[in-house]
Amino acid sequence: AFDRDGEPLVVALDSIQDPRNLGAIVRSAAAFGADGLIIPERRSAGMTASAWKTSAGAAARVPIARATNLNRTLKAYADAGFTIVGLGNKGAEYENTRHNIGFRVADRLAENLATGFQTANFGSIAAGKYKGRQVFLLKPDTYMNLSGKAVHFWMQKENIPLENVLIITDDLALPFGTLRLKGKGSDAGHNGLKSVQQELQTQNYARLRFGISADFEKGRQVDYVLGTWSAEEEEKLPERIQQFASAAQSFVFAGISNTMAAFNGK
Repeated sequence: AFDRDGEPLVVALDSIQDPRNLGAIVRSAAAFGADGLIIPERRSAGMTASAWKTSAGAAARVPIARATNLNRTLKAYADAGFTIVGLGNKGAEYENTRHNIGFRVADRLAENLATGFQTANFGSIAAGKYKGRQVFLLKPDTYMNLSGKAVHFWMQKENIPLENVLIITDDLALPFGTLRLKGKGSDAGHNGLKSVQQELQTQNYARLRFGISADFEKGRQVDYVLGTWSAEEEEKLPERIQQFASAAQSFVFAGISNTMAAFNGK
């Protein structure tokens, strides 16, 4: 980012390797009064980090008159909405089960954003804004195994880029209430994540995992995840659900890297 005299204001080449950081970089540049912004080309396969930085640095010396228009860039990022998906199963019989924790976090988010869910294609959808950013909350009604169809449909309908999608799900591998945000990874045997991966044809999407522990006897996993919370867990759930909602809101405003640093394990 450069001022009107062509002097650099912000140098953040490392951060640009993660496209989810770009929005934060653009906003920072605007806050510093930048008059232009140049986004270097993506690092190509096989290119060393050193060579990529040198190439990006050369691009950064382009005169300000040839720089990408900052206002246009800002508008493009401001117009790109976010989709936050809480995974679960529809139906009263699943409402308070461990597997439906994604729905409960989505419900809390709707409260925080002062919006409500409406029945729509492939699920219930709520639209709201957080710090000026458009946010769509989705609770798929496809049942867990077909959740990806709902995610894919709403991404296309609202023109949501992959980096602006967050999936909230339960995780047997984490202790109860543990929060873990990751930008990519395997489905870890979770049928909802498996469906999302199949529909999007990539593992590179953000997922916010809610630990439900694995306190069950051998062969009882299905009964456990589709079972209700213990009295002790229910007592602790409101605080944990709010923490996860806060992490999702941070994802929208601060980006995935900052949110991971601020919330993971807390």
